[in-house]
Amino acid sequence: MKNSLLLINLDNLNSIAGGDDEFKKELIGIFLEQIPVFLKNLSELYIQNNLEKLGREAHTAKSSALIFGMENTGNLLKDIELWANSKNTSDIAPALNQVEIDLNLARIELENLLTA
Repeated sequence: MKNSLLLINLDNLNSIAGGDDEFKKELIGIFLEQIPVFLKNLSELYIQNNLEKLGREAHTAKSSALIFGMENTGNLLKDIELWANSKNTSDIAPALNQVEIDLNLARIELENLLTA
């Protein structure tokens, strides 16, 4: 697996997998399945103003994003988690928009990586 990606950094994943390419592919597959679920849940919870669950979902998504070296996305998700927990909603929408862009780009990069 090449590491010529723009948004994804495979260093953490490589460390977790210990050189096992099949295990890396399995983890990538799981993340690819999670991305649309994260996006749907984050959006719906924000629209419903369910800040408690939004904070938890952002926390879960953050952990997955960081496994794939998505530091900026992870930081945005951490901010969303903190804002939701403190009921400070003014900055959540733009952060969610960027997270959506990032996760969709990550999905494309990882799908291309798997088919390369």
